[in-house]
This record gives sequence, C-alpha cells and structure tokens, in this order.
Amino acid sequence: MSEPSSPGESQCGAPRFFVGCAEDESEGLDDYASMRTDMELYEDDLEDDSPPECQIEVGICCMMKKSKSKPMTQILERLCKFEYLTVVIFPEDVILNEPVEKWPLCDCLISFHSKGFPLDKAVSYVKLRNPLLINDLNMQYYIQDRREVYRILQEEGIDLPRYAVLNRDPDKPDECNLVEGEDQVEVNGEVFLKPFVEKPVSAEDHNVYIYYPTSAGGGSQRLFRKIGSRSSVYSPESSVRKTGSYIYEEFMPTDGTDVKVYTVGPDYAHAEARKSPALDGKVERDSEGKEIRYPVMLTAMEKLVARKVCLAFKQTVCGFDLLRANGHSYVCDVNGFSFVKNSMKYYDDCAKILGNIVMRELAPQFQIPWSIPTEAEDIPIVPTTSGTMMELRCVIAVIRHGDRTPKQKMKMEVRNPMFFELFEKYGGYKTGKLKLKKPKQLQEVLDITRTLLADIGQHTDCEIEEKKSKLEQLKTVLEMYGHFSGINRKVQLTYLPRGQPKTSSEEEDTRKEGPSILLVLKWGGELTPAGRVQAEELGRAFRCMYPGGQGDYAGFPGCGLLRLHSTYRHDLKIYASDEGRVQMTAAAFAKGLLALEGELTPILVQMVKSANMNGLLDNDIESLSGCQQRVKARLHEIMQKDEIFTEEDFDRLAPTCSSSLVNSMKAVENPVCMCDQVYTLVQSLTSQIRKRLEDPKSADLQLYHSETLEMMLQRWSKLERDFRMKSGRYDISKIPDIYDCVKYDVQHNSSLGLEDTLELFKLSRALANIVIPQEYGINKVEKLDIAYAYCLPLVKKIQLDLQRTHEDESVNKLHPLYSRGVLSPGRHVRTRLYFTSESHVHSLLSIFCYGGLLDEVKDQQWKRAMDYLSAVTELNYMTQIVIMLYEDNNKDPSSEERFHVELHFSPGVKVSEEESAPMGFGFRPASAENDQKQTDPGSLENLLRDEPDRALPLSEAISTQRKSPLIRNRKTGSMEVSHLATYYANHCTVCFKNTFLNLCVSVTLFGVLPVSVPISCLVLFTAVLQL
Repeated sequence: MSEPSSPGESQCGAPRFFVGCAEDESEGLDDYASMRTDMELYEDDLEDDSPPECQIEVGICCMMKKSKSKPMTQILERLCKFEYLTVVIFPEDVILNEPVEKWPLCDCLISFHSKGFPLDKAVSYVKLRNPLLINDLNMQYYIQDRREVYRILQEEGIDLPRYAVLNRDPDKPDECNLVEGEDQVEVNGEVFLKPFVEKPVSAEDHNVYIYYPTSAGGGSQRLFRKIGSRSSVYSPESSVRKTGSYIYEEFMPTDGTDVKVYTVGPDYAHAEARKSPALDGKVERDSEGKEIRYPVMLTAMEKLVARKVCLAFKQTVCGFDLLRANGHSYVCDVNGFSFVKNSMKYYDDCAKILGNIVMRELAPQFQIPWSIPTEAEDIPIVPTTSGTMMELRCVIAVIRHGDRTPKQKMKMEVRNPMFFELFEKYGGYKTGKLKLKKPKQLQEVLDITRTLLADIGQHTDCEIEEKKSKLEQLKTVLEMYGHFSGINRKVQLTYLPRGQPKTSSEEEDTRKEGPSILLVLKWGGELTPAGRVQAEELGRAFRCMYPGGQGDYAGFPGCGLLRLHSTYRHDLKIYASDEGRVQMTAAAFAKGLLALEGELTPILVQMVKSANMNGLLDNDIESLSGCQQRVKARLHEIMQKDEIFTEEDFDRLAPTCSSSLVNSMKAVENPVCMCDQVYTLVQSLTSQIRKRLEDPKSADLQLYHSETLEMMLQRWSKLERDFRMKSGRYDISKIPDIYDCVKYDVQHNSSLGLEDTLELFKLSRALANIVIPQEYGINKVEKLDIAYAYCLPLVKKIQLDLQRTHEDESVNKLHPLYSRGVLSPGRHVRTRLYFTSESHVHSLLSIFCYGGLLDEVKDQQWKRAMDYLSAVTELNYMTQIVIMLYEDNNKDPSSEERFHVELHFSPGVKVSEEESAPMGFGFRPASAENDQKQTDPGSLENLLRDEPDRALPLSEAISTQRKSPLIRNRKTGSMEVSHLATYYANHCTVCFKNTFLNLCVSVTLFGVLPVSVPISCLVLFTAVLQL
C-alpha cells in the first residue's frame, strides 16, 4: 500500500468504507454486517482512530460483482486514506429492489452501468440527491449504442475507421440498404472490401465478426466476450448476418496487437497492449489466470485523443480501444467505466486523482482545509545497454516459401468469342494481358469450358480433338477441390493480334490468321501441410535470433522476442508476394514466431502485408531484361552437346568457378546422355503409374495432400511429352520441373514404392544444380544484371529499413514506470520479414556475392564466406538471408564503432539424410584472445560473448522427427533448417557461421580470427546500389 502524499490524506492505519443504507434504516445495518469486513479493512476498534466529524461520503453504486472486484477493492483501500473521505458501498439488493428514496446518502457518486444494473433508477437517484458525479449517467445510455458512440467521436474530430450503419426493421429484415458480393458489401452506397468488420449496434452485444477475402481463404473470425481462454473462433462462414442492425467498418491491420486506454480524468491515461482477440482467439493468461497485458506509452496525439474521449463522454473513469495502424491511431470502441487490472501503480494514481477531484470540488462546501497537491513527474530515465554488450536494433530477413506441391502449367490458343468477351469484361484490352484469380472469374472460365466441350462433343477431326483434350484438362483443373479458394489456381490471358507465332515450318499451312488469345492455366504450387510445419517451426526457432531467446523458449511466454512484441517494443512488419504459397508461409511463420494459435487466415489478413507494389517481392518475367533470355539460350546450347564436358565448357558454363556447379558438371559428364537417362526413367515412372491405375485395388488410392493417381499421372505424362521435343532434342527448361516433381514424390509419396525414383531424383538433381542457378546469370556481369532486374526495389527497401532504424525515434515504447521484470525497457527492435520466391533469393545472393562489398583477394574471411556459398548446391524451401543491425550506445554517434552488422544465410530445408551441408565458420570473435574460450552451443547468450563455437559432425542429421528439447507438444515434420551462415562486420571483425535452427541450438563449425574491414554498416547497401 502506498504512503499518502497529499495533504488531505489520512495518516491513520485503517481505511474507512462500509456498506451504506438510508438514515431511516440504520437499525437494519446489522443485515450487512458480514459485508462490512469482507475486505478485511474495517476494524471494530476504530474508535481510537476516529475520523474528523466532518466527512465527505463517496457512494459506490454498481453491481456487487464490480464493487467487490480486486481493482475496485484496491482503489477504495487507497481512497479511504484521504482523511476527510468515507466510502459507502450501495448493497446490490438495495439497488435492485428498493426505491431510490431508500438508497444510502452520499455527497459524491461513482456509479456505472453493467449487465443487470438499473441505470434508470440511478439517474432518478441523482435527480433526487444531486451528488457530485464522477461519471455522468445520462451519457452511459449513449455508450450502450455503438452508433451514438461513433457519432460523438466524429463530432469531436477523433479518428475512427471508415464505417457505415445498417439499420434493420425487425419486422422487415429484408428491407435494408445492403448489397452483398463475394468479397465485399455495399451498405447505404458505401462499399467495404473484405476484410471488414461487422459490429452489432448494441455495445452489450460482443459478437463482432471479421470477414476475410477469398484470396486469403475466406471465412470469418467470430469475436465474443472472453470465455475461459478463448475470445474468438474461426468460422468457414463468409456471408454476413441477415437479421439485426450492424455497423460495418473497414478492417484496420494492427499487426496483431490492440491498445486499451484507461483515463482517470482528462489529464491521465494508462495504456496497455494486448494480443488482438481477432488474431487467433486464444487469451494469453498469467499464472494467476489474468489476461497478459503490458503498459505502453501513448504518443502526444494519443494523449489528446484520451482527453477528448474523457470529456466528450463525460466519464472521468473511462476505457476505450485504440487501433494503431498505418502510422495512425483510431478509436474503435468506448467502454465507459473501466479499471486497469493488476497494476499497483495505476491503483495508486487512480485513487490519488479521484480523491483530489472530490476534495477540490467539495472541500470548500464542507469548509475543509485543502490545497491542490503538486509533485514532480516521477518518470525515471531508463538506462540503455552498456559495456561490451550491443543493443539489437534491426532484424531483416528475406525468406523463401515452404514446401509446395509441384507447379504445373498448360497453354492453349483460344479464338471463341466467349473468351474475347471475358477478356473485354475485365479490362484486358487496356494492357493486352489479364490475370484471373478470383473465384467468380475462374467460375466464368469453367462455364465457358463446359459450354465448349458440350458443343464440340460431336466432332472427331484432329484439330478439334486436340483442343478438346486441352479443354478437358482445363475443366479438370478448375473443378479440383470442389471450390475456388482464390490462391491455388489462376488463368492468364494474353491478346495476340495476329495469332500465335508458328513454332515450326509444318505449322505454316495449319496456322489460322487473325487475332487470338493465349490462355495459360497455372495450378499447383500450393503450400503443403509439411510446408506449414516448416514455416511455423522456423518462426518459433527464429526467436533465438533475439536477446533472451535462448533456452526452453517454447515453455514460457516471457522470452525475449515475445516480450518485445507484447510490450510494444517490437516494430514488426511482414511482407509477402501475391502468391498464395508465399502468403501462407508468411502467416505460418508469424504463427510460430509470436506463439499464436488457430487458423492461418486471420493471421494472414492481420499480420501479412501484400508487397506486390513496385516489384518489391513479385516480378513479371516478361518485363525482365533480355539478359536472362540470352542466358537461357546459351545455357540451352551448352546443355545440348552430346559429349563429355570439356575444359572449354567448364570455362563457358562455370566462369565463377562455383564448387557446387563444377562438381555437378563432373557428375553429369555428358548432358545429353544424362537427359536420355532421365527421359527413360520418366517413361518408366509413367508406365508404372498407368499399371497402378489398372489395378482395381489402387482405384481410390489417395496420395499426399489429396492427390489421386490420375492426377499424378497427368503431371508426369505432361513432363514426358514436353521434355523431349519433336525434333528429338531436350527442352532444358523442363529439368527444374522434373526435379521438382520427383523431389515431391520422394518426400511425400515414397509409400507407393515406385521403382527408380531415387535414381531419377539423383540424376535430375545433378542437372538441376547446373540449370537453376545459371538461369540467373552465367558470369558475374550477367548475374548482377538479372539480380538488379529482380530485386533492386527490395535492396533499396532494405537499405531504407536500416537507415530508419537509427533515425526513427517515434517508435512505440514501453512505459518506464512499468518496466520491472523487463530487463531492457529501452530496447526497440525493428523487424522486417520479406517472404518471396526462389528468384528473389538467388538474385539477392548474387548482389551480395558479386556486388563488390569486399575483396576476396584482400580479405581471407570474406573469401571463406564466398567459398561457403559456392559449396551450396540448392536454395531449398525456407532458405533465409538475415541481416542483423546492432548498436553500441556507449560509442559516439559519428563513430564507425557505433553500429555493427551481421549477415546470416541458410540454404533451407534438408532434402535427404544423405545430403551433407557445406562447412561454415565461427561467430563474432571480437579478438584473437577469444579463440581459446569454450562455449556452450545450446545457449544464444554465448553468441553475445564474441566467442568461436565448437564443431558439429555433419554426418549426424538433425531432424524434427527427433524429440526437440525446445518444442513441447508440437506436430513434427520432415524438415531440417540449417541456419545460419553468418557474416559479421563491425569495421574490425568478419566471420561466417553455420547453425541449425530447427532445434534452436546455436552450433558453429569453425572459429576464426578477426579481420579488419574498412566499411560502414550503412554504406554496406549504398555500395551495392551505386554499382
């Protein structure tokens, strides 16, 4: 209990508050005797410390559940320490059953509405007795109606989400201004695209729904008043409610955190951050069962908003909800009378402010000597990280998506007028191209396809038959899964004014003149269940990158990263390209990173931002420079040589002398001969699948991810047709697709027992290890040219992220008064996660390797780093490039020793147990003396001690199939994430490292000596951009 500091506060030991009654019923007071001591504060021997005769009585008129709550008890305890104040609690039975004339008398009234409270009677009591009101009662009628709340907020100029009100007549629910579309609603002419929020107009109704777009999986998140550990559930229902009146409002992306603000008068506001109930519906609770919340500091503008809300609704004690989104703060709800839970400092402040308000207003009437207390603001300066420890300021990661189904594509030229009408309907003529992904659009394509198949069913000539087979495949793919989710199939239409160009002289006579449309159907490439597990596990493991993330991080919610995020000291933004597999990977990663639960759709909508603007994470292949086309042509030419690779071939195909590329070329020897073997194995595979289909026992056989044998045969038969062209030559561009398919089947469909799949995997991988990396450039100049075309916007954004980290001081901060138990209240970490496809990862690595950051000849440390990358054969699923920026606050801001940068790299999941990863190097040795130190690879804390680490035998495969000491009751998946090869530059140190993050153990393979590096961390990317 805090000591009284105001002149009007009592020095006696026992607080005075009791259950009150009317004067003419004093003889019945014994009925409430048991309640007089329910807080163990009332003493029978108060006569020795009797209060002054002149007392101001403060009445508490509310439901007993509220008056007996812990926050109310704590505050009344403190309020009674004011020498001239006595608290009188109105009994609930009196409030409900007695007329207001028999209610206890009081000079000041604290009264508020809750479920079952007779607000009308309280208003009558105020009219009868005219006490000083802490919270206006008439305004509490408005607070119960969300329409009135929003009207008042608008009148006060307070920002709130864009909204519209739908009022329904209960007798005529169908007569309303609501038009519902697939991914939007129109209310009174106002259009709201999904995601949007649907709130009942009654504030007492907590059944708020959030509707998600079909592109994110559809459905809705249904919020409700907390029941146990749940505050919302996900539902597949996507249609809005058809009865009742609602407010529809724009969904505000808050990165999964809400802010609750509590005012005590217009000049005081306490703010707490909590996990948004819309995120996964799970309420985070502490050991006492209370919802976990962390106080945060409000900005000057938010303090002004709190003042406006307090005054506009005439509620001295008032709670409201803030949404921080897109750099602004929006009020989305006003709750009226609300107390903070479990905050001793708030209890002290609240009682002191309320006591002073009462004394200021009523002391003169009672002729009580009282003056306004003044005291200095007691916010201490929070110490920053000092000594040799550095403060983590920024984490930037570029991550490839997780395991997916094989990507498939089909092209066909169409001339039917219905396709031209569809092309025009969606504005295809504006650019000559059209991408159809929405369920409604795909349904229209399916309808056209069905119509054409019905029309041509009677024809038998070859041309029609060929078109029929394509149309049947189009129909089959569009009918897969029985519904459209909008993220696993798409149709691209390209207008050809003169038809499709001929590909051979034989087509000269058969090609039709006139315009046509090239229809490209793409399907597959969906994130698999294993891919979700990979992303979620890596997200969970990624916490180890942050201070305090070591140890059994899954066993408690207070580890470094989770506390950073919960206490608003973590500035997190997650970006993803517009591909469904990439977006779902980002959502699954966020789920693991932030310990969320439930479906991915709510997480995707709230946490993941689409980054397809300015080519940040997406790319249009056709808009790339001609360099990549020339590279592919030269690669095709070299790989068509039916002879063993010569020294000249090695010089032409591997001028960078990449060890993995050279080894693959040696393994291939003769590319055409190897392609012959691959083609034979593909034929064997399709033959085996056909035989399985003929077996009645295999008719209903379900493969991984609901694939059927028939679908499996379709993808392999297409590869068989496309790989070997009519000319007898091989289409080298199909090698990655063959490797992709066989890798998928080896990992997920091995139970079929198909012969020679492992041999096909081995041979196609050797070819793919040549073709895939070299498609992004053969020599250094080409690699940089193609890399810039792909990811220059991303590199510029990364540079901006690093610069803004040390320039931006307007980040959200934890209130220092509440920093007990938080070891680093001053730490504000900016995290930017970019999820994308393989092309961006290849390109970004090319920029780092060949952009001239350091000279391999002069810098042996950098050479070893480049040797490591050279030995990596494949950038598999979940490949990561991570940049970490540290700051030493003890150094001068202009000093080169102020900032430190680390580059981390991992080639992603491990494909097979036989695979051996390249050897990495040590981690952040600050001096040569540290080379002799020992380290515990299981603790991230040792990474901050600037020590080299011990070696780990690479022959031992690390897999999440084994029980991880750091993961409890989690699903396991067939993945291994080898993380992270690290480059560290602090102008005096460079090193590389390899660790394994799937077990969240920091294990390095070799220690190294420090090397001097004359480079500034922020010049790091500037140097690249100026090339």
